[in-house]
Amino acid sequence: MSEGRVLALDVGARRIGIAVSDGMVASTAGVIHRKGMARDLDTLRGLIDRHDAARIVVGLPLSLSGEIGPQARVTLEFVDALKEALTVPVETFDERYTSAEAEATLRAQGVKARKIRARVDEFAAATILQGWLDARQVSPAAPLRDSSLRSE
Repeated sequence: MSEGRVLALDVGARRIGIAVSDGMVASTAGVIHRKGMARDLDTLRGLIDRHDAARIVVGLPLSLSGEIGPQARVTLEFVDALKEALTVPVETFDERYTSAEAEATLRAQGVKARKIRARVDEFAAATILQGWLDARQVSPAAPLRDSSLRSE
């Protein structure tokens, strides 16, 4: 079922967590420290090339009720910029609870509290990507939780 490597992004104001997959399993791949849209896009282009990525999945931070709130709007603007700047498909995936899941995973691995903040973004990206991969395994033809939530 693999269509190539997939990069996932957990987009924040200061950092972007990165995860990569071979189409089956998500792995953490680091963090980009934000330096402005143009530089962030250049960095992402380099990551796409380095990982030979065929798709980008961006975590969409919906509210607990599933609504598009202020942070989701900011993320959707970032997604629009990605779609304009990149040649690979870009889609979103519901990321509710991923930061909490990432923090719990890091705690369970014995990571000290002061180091969790430095690693939570890439673990959140891996959680987003694994959720996206798992959803495709269950029902590859079904529409996923993505940016179809808004009208063009």
